Amino acid sequence: MKSILDYIEVGKKEGRLVAGGKRAAGHGYFIEPTIIADVPPKARLAQEEVFGPVLAVIKAKNYDEALEIANNTEFGLTGSVFTKNPEKIRKAEEMFHVGNLYLNRKCTGAMVGAHPFGGFNMSGTDSKTGGKDYLLLFLQAKSIAEKVN
Repeated sequence: MKSILDYIEVGKKEGRLVAGGKRAAGHGYFIEPTIIADVPPKARLAQEEVFGPVLAVIKAKNYDEALEIANNTEFGLTGSVFTKNPEKIRKAEEMFHVGNLYLNRKCTGAMVGAHPFGGFNMSGTDSKTGGKDYLLLFLQAKSIAEKVN
């Protein structure tokens, strides 16, 4: 909780607090859903993983710049695109560098055992939990060659 509240304070200096930003009322370690707008693409809030209910809103001139901003971090767990434009969907499939890409749906809620799940770059090993290749992470490969007369 302290780490997330610290990020909110950083975000207030980097952008504009729109909603939330405080510890939620009641017992427990809960934080209000928080939105910080006008965050620059290179700001800490845009470049680091907060792991809390904090949304950094970054403006982009167009779709291509939005993909460029999204790809310009060292992380790449999940991403989502909402559009009715088939060309933009194909571009996201080809250019959006994330381990799990969701199209016209929320970017959370992968079902264990149904959706392979894992990220790119600093967000994972590129291997997908639940995918066939994941088992290979627990095996040690051995190559054996024998010349038979």
